[in-house]
Amino acid sequence: MISPGFHDFNGPLQLCNHANDSNPHNIYAFSPPFVRRGNDNDIPLFRRGFCSVRNYKLSVVCAIPQASIKNHFAPISHLNIDDSKNPSIETALILIRHGESMWNEKNLFTGSVDVPLTRRGVEEAIEAGKRICNIPLDFVYTSALIRSQMTAVLALTQHRCKKTNLCFQVPIIMHDCSKQAEAWSQIYSDEAKKQSFPVIRAWQLNERMYGELQGWDKQEISKRYGKEQVHEWRRSYDIPPPEGESLEMCSQRAVGYFKEHIEPQLQSGKHVMVAAHANSLRCIIMYLEKLTSCEVINLELSTGVPLLYIYKEGSFMKRGSPVGPSEAGVYALTKSLALYRQELDEMSC
Repeated sequence: MISPGFHDFNGPLQLCNHANDSNPHNIYAFSPPFVRRGNDNDIPLFRRGFCSVRNYKLSVVCAIPQASIKNHFAPISHLNIDDSKNPSIETALILIRHGESMWNEKNLFTGSVDVPLTRRGVEEAIEAGKRICNIPLDFVYTSALIRSQMTAVLALTQHRCKKTNLCFQVPIIMHDCSKQAEAWSQIYSDEAKKQSFPVIRAWQLNERMYGELQGWDKQEISKRYGKEQVHEWRRSYDIPPPEGESLEMCSQRAVGYFKEHIEPQLQSGKHVMVAAHANSLRCIIMYLEKLTSCEVINLELSTGVPLLYIYKEGSFMKRGSPVGPSEAGVYALTKSLALYRQELDEMSC
């Protein structure tokens, strides 16, 4: 039976053909609700052996009507399923771990607790935006947690775009938790639709759920259980903390969502940014770089530091991570990205 909690929150934007549209290349979006940890009945969905991206998907599809949000955005009219085989397609993927959160600052286990950014986290997000401001974007994905959403939106305030007569596009955060929310957030101006792109929230990109460790000081937990035990919970691949998720369990949902929703966008020629969390991004990077379970547990991601990958011919190539105030001398830009930067500069003259 589907939990009532499915109807309480927004979920990931999914692409589909509208039932009344005869053109198979006109793609529209609808948003299923997602699972929450609202009460004790919801918690087992995150435990080993019971957590399945496939199960979530099937439950969600059965739980909601096949509603379209075609009035929010113009259809994505040039998605071609054969484009993934086109060797000329080259798209950018930006991954950003959220800026410092208030519990990062206090050294507390945060996990699935929804904690906002600190002042330093806000500054990190803005700085990240400056470093990626010349890289094209079509879609932005965040987790369902506010710290990743703040990071994405703050970074986008620095972004430049040459898709419209204006030198920017407006990010629109999707609100589809109810029919009323969907109706009230419709965009009726075709011009506004062209100047907008969706910010899609997905619980599958949430931070790893740390179970009974959430809210505790990390040093205090180390004293209680021992440093070796806490290190095993934090850095092993398949051992979860009490009532929490292992990295392997986090990978099932995060990588599953990436393969099903984000990678097809890259294959179709769209440029994507993902603002998420240390562990959900570790899982995605493990997939992108074909890391082993031993290699991924040693991967460290700094807050507010964007990573650039290029998707081409079915492969992901890492092009650097910034250490300075701009992308110059940091990212190994491809020829197409360099030309895009040049066109932006010419527009601003």
